[in-house]
Amino acid sequence: MQFPESWLREFCNPPLGTQELADLLTMSGLEVEELRPVAPPFTGVVVARVLEVERHPNADRLNVCQVDAGTGQTLNIVCGAPNVRPGIKVPCALVGAELPPGADGQPLRIKLGKLRGVESQGMLCSARELKLSEDHGGLLILADDAPVGQDIREHLKLDDTLFTLKLTPNLAHNLSVFGIAREVSALTGAPLRQPGFPPVPVKHDARLPVKIEAADLCGRFSGRIIRNVNTQVQTPAWMVERLERCGQRPVSPLVDISNYVMFEYGRPSHIFDLDKIHGGLTVRWGREGERLKLLNGNTIEVDSQVGVIADDQAVESLAGIMGGDATAVSDATRNIYVEAAFWWPQAVAGRSRRYNFSTDAGHRFERGVDPSQTVEHIERISALVLQICGGEAGPIDDQVLRLPERKPVSLRVERAAKVIGMPVTQQQCAEVFRRLGLPFTEAPGLLTVTPPSSRFDLQIEEDLIEEVIRVIGYQQLPDTPPQGPVVPKALPEGRRALHAVRHALAALDYQETVNFSFVEEAWERELAGNEQPLKLLNPIASALSVMRSSLIGSLIQVLRFNLARKAGRVRVFEIGRVFLRDPQVVDSDTTVGGLHQPLRVAGLAYGPASELQWGQVDRLVDFFDIKGDLEMLLAPLSLRFEVATHPALHPGRSASVMLGDQVVGHVGELHPRWRQRYELPLAPVLFELDAEALIRRPVPEYKPISRQQAVHRDIAAIVDDKVSHAALMEAIRLAPTGGLVRDARLFDIYKPKAATADIAPHERSVAVRLELQDEDSTLTDERIDTAVRAVIDTLGARLGARLRG
Repeated sequence: MQFPESWLREFCNPPLGTQELADLLTMSGLEVEELRPVAPPFTGVVVARVLEVERHPNADRLNVCQVDAGTGQTLNIVCGAPNVRPGIKVPCALVGAELPPGADGQPLRIKLGKLRGVESQGMLCSARELKLSEDHGGLLILADDAPVGQDIREHLKLDDTLFTLKLTPNLAHNLSVFGIAREVSALTGAPLRQPGFPPVPVKHDARLPVKIEAADLCGRFSGRIIRNVNTQVQTPAWMVERLERCGQRPVSPLVDISNYVMFEYGRPSHIFDLDKIHGGLTVRWGREGERLKLLNGNTIEVDSQVGVIADDQAVESLAGIMGGDATAVSDATRNIYVEAAFWWPQAVAGRSRRYNFSTDAGHRFERGVDPSQTVEHIERISALVLQICGGEAGPIDDQVLRLPERKPVSLRVERAAKVIGMPVTQQQCAEVFRRLGLPFTEAPGLLTVTPPSSRFDLQIEEDLIEEVIRVIGYQQLPDTPPQGPVVPKALPEGRRALHAVRHALAALDYQETVNFSFVEEAWERELAGNEQPLKLLNPIASALSVMRSSLIGSLIQVLRFNLARKAGRVRVFEIGRVFLRDPQVVDSDTTVGGLHQPLRVAGLAYGPASELQWGQVDRLVDFFDIKGDLEMLLAPLSLRFEVATHPALHPGRSASVMLGDQVVGHVGELHPRWRQRYELPLAPVLFELDAEALIRRPVPEYKPISRQQAVHRDIAAIVDDKVSHAALMEAIRLAPTGGLVRDARLFDIYKPKAATADIAPHERSVAVRLELQDEDSTLTDERIDTAVRAVIDTLGARLGARLRG
């Protein structure tokens, strides 16, 4: 909501400076997002009249003007504006004036000079040169009654300040200059100028038949016919100025009047061209297949969930949102129908977003507009139409079907004090309600408020408590220390905090990224294999329409973002929740029924395995690099990796991550199909794990250092190419060695280029170093040989391995 300070002070003028007023509004819950001047600083510019215009003798596109700037002498000024002509009044920068900075950031100083041999004693200014707008179509032409010689800042009120408020949805009653003035009056006690709406003279008795078929769409509908209006006139400069300072572009007199009253009193309205309406109007819900071309040029198709205003032939307006092009007013309009209605908020909410646009009218109606003053606001619009465009007004037709029921809301003074956190008295609460204009009744310790028709936000006791502290002032709250002791909770020794996981990943050269929990639906289908993702009812963007069940899509999007900015090496991770359907989950304080929300940890590595440096050969990151990162991340727990498939990962270069017998995640290269789909030059390696697996930690147990020396034995076995490292280590672990084998490490793999007498084409030789140790006694050669033989026999039995000759 943007508005000029001067307009606000016409309704309520408290004895506060601009910054003090902004601070007051912010501290009362009406956040002032921006304060900025209407125009940047400049000096020496006055109102001037152009007396004569002659063609420059040495330039085809320049004119020599005689100008009266109120200095006592006629100035000779060279001007190239196409719209300069005798008799107009324009801004004139005198010699010595300083204009707003140009492209170089320096103010433009006006000096006495010559242009093509003709002396110029100043400069006639456009709105763009004064930084009042971006229009560079010519000089800024002022009103005929502008006093010659008056400072242009004073004449155009350029020392005014524009307020931009960031209002929460419950403050719809402040979506107008008068609404904000009413708030300022309550906060400061300054008098509020109450508006008057005197009826305009009725010159004829014509009425337009209007039928309301949907009381759940429209609770009140008011309108009147005005004949013989002149739409060729110009919108008054004062109205154009206020509309522009509210961020609204002037369109035509009738449209500007409607918009002006909306900003003034918060009442959206619509003006139809009466001669384009066929028969009467019907207010109803739309019907399947009906189409409407809107004022913004879009053609939409309505259905039974969208309210419309239709005549006897077609739909003419989208109820509470935007009018139709067929009945729009134009320069040829002579007779109009002015409409002001109360549309139920739930009947308007979300409708404009279905068609990918929003309007000021819809923004107000879906939050609630006062239904009690439709007639008064039509009188205000009518008075402005007659004042600016002329015409003859008819009687107002006012139909009231059903208005919101304003149920009384009670405030317990004792509870208010408890919620606010400081003592408040019943007298203070009553004074707040009086200042806000809220009717109430009193009983000992209890005030019962009947919300006025403009306050849709007052529904429960907490709403009244909020009003009390807003008006008293949040700055009055005492600095109260916490009442309860702050005791840090120590994690069990068998768990570590997620922050420790972040530190561990950062130590492995990953950088954390944070992404939205809602993602594109295609990511879920392609990268998570989720054909039925959880869909959002009201997504913030059409592309972010479902809740994620995997973090992989978000990481790939981060990778693409970095690659678009020429990053050659990317290593990122994310810790976040995913959202899975699970009918076994029930509603509780921390869960939502039917929805499982586990924490996941996912990472992505792309490009070189390490930063470029002279001491090692540059190579790309691969599956085994990330497998090693995971083993370090979960150490001292022992992981196993088993061949597995995942919708996002390469079928031959991916694995499931096993912790004991439990699958805790997946790791692998991105599937070639998705690498091509997302236009990635190289395949990234990804992992995704359950956070719970990373949090668990075995409690350290003390073991004395063995007094016995360890013994090492190397064996070389021939195995099939399909035998995995995990299977090899598992067979050694299961060998009946009596616990003598403490460790086994694969240190060499040999596969000849051609088959030999010992090794077939489908086989390879693996060399394993065994570490044997007995805690209680020294190992003998016999015991060592027995344990090694047990390992060899187990490898032969389980894997078909044989010793290499």
